[in-house]
Amino acid sequence: MASFLWRKYADYLYTKWEKTFLWDMVHPYRRPKSFTPVVTIYIAAFYSGVIGAAITEQLYKEKYWEEHPGKAVPLMPPKFYWGPWRVMGGDVPRPPPE
Repeated sequence: MASFLWRKYADYLYTKWEKTFLWDMVHPYRRPKSFTPVVTIYIAAFYSGVIGAAITEQLYKEKYWEEHPGKAVPLMPPKFYWGPWRVMGGDVPRPPPE
């Protein structure tokens, strides 16, 4: 059994070396990898975010209109910003004049 395992291990190493040797010879002639899949994924992710933001804002407006019919909808507060957020009457306040 031990000799069988050693023979299998030797075959594995030899074929591994053969594969490495073969691919090392072929590698300089391979085509460069394409950026098309990466660009496609980035574009799809960007437009998914845009559509998601539009849907979120529309749902926010509809909920506000149900609770306050006939009133203007205030700006939606940012979702991932936890800093100070002050808005008066839909407009961002101007800094005081110097």
